[in-house]
Parts: sequence; structure tokens; C-alpha cells
Amino acid sequence: MKILKDDYLKSGINNNDMTDDSSAPAGTPAADGFFMPGEFEPHAGCIMVWPERPGSWIYGAKAARRAFADVIAAVAESEKVYVAANESCLASAIEVLFEGQSRPGKRAGTFCWDEETAGCGTSAGDEEAASCEIFVGREKSARDETIAGRRTSSDDMKDSKAQIGEARREPLTWRRNVEIFIAETDDAWARDIAPTFVVKTSRQTEDAQAENRLPREKNMVQSGNPARLVRAVNWEFNAWGGAVDGLYASWEKDNAFAKYFCGKYGYKFYDAAPFVLEGGSIHSDGEGTVLVTESCLLSAGRNPSLAREQIEEQLKRYLGAKKILWLPRGIYQDETNEHVDNVCAFLRPGEVVLAWTDNQDDPQYPLSAACMEYLAQATDAKGRKLTIHKLPVPDIPVCITEEELKGYAFEEGEDEREAGERLAASYVNFYFSNGAVVMPVFGGENEESDRRAVMLMEQWNPERKVIPVAARDILVGGGNIHCITQQIPAGISESCSAVTEDMTVSQDRLAGTPEMP
Repeated sequence: MKILKDDYLKSGINNNDMTDDSSAPAGTPAADGFFMPGEFEPHAGCIMVWPERPGSWIYGAKAARRAFADVIAAVAESEKVYVAANESCLASAIEVLFEGQSRPGKRAGTFCWDEETAGCGTSAGDEEAASCEIFVGREKSARDETIAGRRTSSDDMKDSKAQIGEARREPLTWRRNVEIFIAETDDAWARDIAPTFVVKTSRQTEDAQAENRLPREKNMVQSGNPARLVRAVNWEFNAWGGAVDGLYASWEKDNAFAKYFCGKYGYKFYDAAPFVLEGGSIHSDGEGTVLVTESCLLSAGRNPSLAREQIEEQLKRYLGAKKILWLPRGIYQDETNEHVDNVCAFLRPGEVVLAWTDNQDDPQYPLSAACMEYLAQATDAKGRKLTIHKLPVPDIPVCITEEELKGYAFEEGEDEREAGERLAASYVNFYFSNGAVVMPVFGGENEESDRRAVMLMEQWNPERKVIPVAARDILVGGGNIHCITQQIPAGISESCSAVTEDMTVSQDRLAGTPEMP
């Protein structure tokens, strides 16, 4: 069955049309020798979703799309970025990311930058595209001057090797690493709705590669490390709390997205549903230790029928973990019930960064102090004491303004914001790309906090460059850079050769993920 670009748009295919639970492996990742690697390990790519939801992204998502585009450009410097877009905002994604110059990709319903026909500017009369030229990864343009108040300037970062706006590569070549694909979602939090990936070191994989029976991925684990098989895990998603305290009333499209991605891109997946979990609620060191928060995983809206010990057992089964570290709390006012990825993250095995404040009058102080007390006494799966780096939160709380509040359009049953509401701003919500730390900065009265955070991350990650991206326009949606990204580990997808070069899709591919051998 051949589906060309226009046919796909008219076909009515939705996220559920390319999934088939019968194709999932019968066991669990742990039983099959798979485990969740560290985010700091090599990636094959990154999943993101183009923003649109009016209750999350103010004023038609224009500012949010600028910020998302900056993140995409920064990540695409060193790895491929797969950007899902609802059909209703597909044209916007193509215009902003590719300047309207796209060509069909190898898979049905995918679009890549058409470098041969790309012009020097945006389409005439397109106001949104004109305001959404990419800032990270190219030379500055006149548009950069218009957002001086929204991002930390390169002058502010003059003591840092990570200067925003630096032409880090040949201009716009990051676009070669971006692929847009059609997928229907309820919102743009890829970390929580995309699959969680697990890997397995396999001698059989090495032997198959040697015999040219399996292709080598461009970003495969190198330096003598054994080749890895990559599979995925699908969790149940219920909008961070379902009927108890979920953030919107309908989440069916989000819940179907992980299976859809696996079916489209050829990843076999383990189905952990109906166990409710989001990607932002877990952080792995790649050596058997997983960080979580009690406030999130024990919340009443997720798995209320399971005791803590049962939840821990599920994490071990589906993440291949040996030890779960239960931090008591997260970031103040984090509406996800305090996801761990906003408060604490592994920099490498045995070493974490913890959101911190010395201000005992800040409501964040007792939350961070409780986490510090716990971590100071903890050991990881290898029996090591942890090295803990304190990364201060912004000195000035970041709050919703009256003007920002006017830009939301909330649906019935959707959690609503208030002017003056404190947002869960944290520099820990960064993303490890293959070549960098892509981290949020907030600008304005927090410029000094931004400088301090960037310099600390440079100190702790000397092997990487640090790319700060102005992220307030992501934060007003409820999360930040780590929340909108989901890494795909480097390695072999066992079905990675299933897609042909002429955009043909077999009936089996449309029916679901490829069957187990």
C-alpha cells in the first residue's frame, strides 16, 4: 500500500491506526536483559512535539514556537530531532523550521528540509514565520534584537563559552537533522507521552553487524562499547492525575502517541499499561539506579491501588533497575506532582545535580533540603555514595503576568492559571544532547541567576558545551526543555530496515509494529 504526502493528509489515519499490542514482546525488559540507559549516553535522536494547545501556549503559541525552534536547533546540532505535528499545525512547523522549504521524507507522512530549493528568507506576508527565524545555531539577525528582554544576551554570557547566538556550525545545517511527522496529540510534552527507551548489549547484534545483516546507526555507541539493541516501553498516560488531579479532561491522543511512534519508526515496545507513569518522573544513571519522587509516584491520581513496594517492582521490571531512590519532594508548584526531572538529575553515574536555594524563606527551601538529606545518606545500585552538586533555582520567582494570563484559552475541565501564580522554574530541567547541555534560562531580573547556572553547568560538564536557551515561553506552558524532549538511545532498532526508500508502507506497517522474530 503506497501512501504519498497528499494521500496521507486525506487518509484520516490516527495514532491508533499503526499500533497492534499483539506485536509487543511477551516478557518484560528486565527479564529480557534490557535496561534504561543514562541520558548522558549517546543518542540516535530526540522526539519533540510542535506546540499548539491554547490552554498551554499563549497567544496562538507564537512565542512558544520560537522557543521550541531554538531548542530544536540546539539539539539538532548533534543529533536527529523527530518533530511530531498535528495536521492543524503542520504548515506552521514546516514554515518555522524549514522556512517553508520541505520535501517528503522516506516514511509516509514525514517531511525534511529541502536544502536545494531553500531560499534566504521566509515566505512573504507570513507574520508568524517572520517572527520565528531560528536564533540558536546561526548568525544574529534583526529579529534577535526584538527579543533582548526575553533571553540572556551573548554579552551577558561573555565569560561563558556557551554564548547564545554563536554560529556553532555552518549556518542552518542543523535543519538537515530535523524530520517533521504527522501525529495527533493533545499537547506537546514529549518527555511524558513519548516512549521510554531501553537497551540491551548483545553479542548477537555485533555478529549480525559484522556479517552486514544489520545496519550500523550513524550515532551508534562507539569507543569499543558493544553494540546495543533498542526497544521501547509504553506507559499509561492520564494527564498527570486523571480524574483526581489531571491537567486536562481528554488525553486519548497523548496516551496513543508512544505506540504510534514505535509503529511508525520500527521500535518493538513493551506495554506497561495500565501502569501510569510519565518520562519526566524517572531519571536513570544507566547502571541500575533510578531517581523518582514520592510526591509524584505515590500521588492518588496515578496508581492508587498499588503500594510503594509494588510501584518499585514495576519500575524494576520495566526499566531494568536494581535500586530506586525515592526523593521526598520536587519543585514547589510543579503541577506534575513534582516530577524528578525538575529537581534532580544524573550528570553521570554516581553524580547528581540538585535544585537548591539558600533562602530559608523560599517555599522551595524545605523541599530541596529534604531531598539533600535523603541523597546524602543514599547509595546507588553499585553501593557508591553520591556526589551532589547544588544548582540554585532563579533568585526571583518566575510568575504568570496579567498579560500572559490573557493569552490562554482554557477548555472545560482544563486546569487554569492565575496572574501572579509562581511557575516551577528550575535550571535542572535541561537536556543532554550528544554534544551539549541544552539548558533553560529566564532572562530579565534573573539574568544574574542565569549566568551563575550556566557557569556551574560548564564546571560540572567540561566535556560538553553548554547551550542556554531562553525558555520562559516554554515555562508558561507548565514545563521546560527536558519536559519537551525525549531521547532515543544510540543502537539498533531490530526493525529499522522496514521502511523503503520510496515512501511505500506495507500493510503490516500500517497494522502495527513488526512482529517478533
